[in-house]
Amino acid sequence: MDDFWVFGYGSLMWRPGFAHTETRKARLHGFRRALCVHSHVHRGTPERPGLVLGLDRGGSCLGLAFRVPGGLREEALAYLRARELVTNVYRERSLTLRLEDGAMVAAVGYVVDRAHDQYAGRLDVEQAVGRVSGAVGQSGPNEEYVVNTVAHLRALGIRDPWLEAVAARIAPGPGAAPG
Repeated sequence: MDDFWVFGYGSLMWRPGFAHTETRKARLHGFRRALCVHSHVHRGTPERPGLVLGLDRGGSCLGLAFRVPGGLREEALAYLRARELVTNVYRERSLTLRLEDGAMVAAVGYVVDRAHDQYAGRLDVEQAVGRVSGAVGQSGPNEEYVVNTVAHLRALGIRDPWLEAVAARIAPGPGAAPG
């Protein structure tokens, strides 16, 4: 069985959770990283939802591509599906990535389902700040999630001006640290 690629644009980049033999920066065209998913459990509640990342239509997204040995395909996909498809707000897709050396590869990725009730839509910076600020779920304050995500992206040499603008306008709760 052939090796395959997985695209990470958020926490998969620093906590993939599956075996892989290679990691490369990669750009996905036609989708952008966005706080476009209402979180009712990890970073909010049904009464006060927070926001987490999704891949939404438009623009492009710089992330990481992970090469997974073909013999681990079923194991890796089972793990990813259990992690990403819990509420079915994401759809598993085959995406075309451009690796940093210019090579094009097909990769498994998870794109937001715009018809799902957790889809928050396209938000401007101030709308995102309003939804993130004060939201808290089982995994902690939503502000920490955004600030930590930006810190991880910067550590990887990846800039996301929109997400950085959101992070700059929120005040993280006490104890915010990369995690």
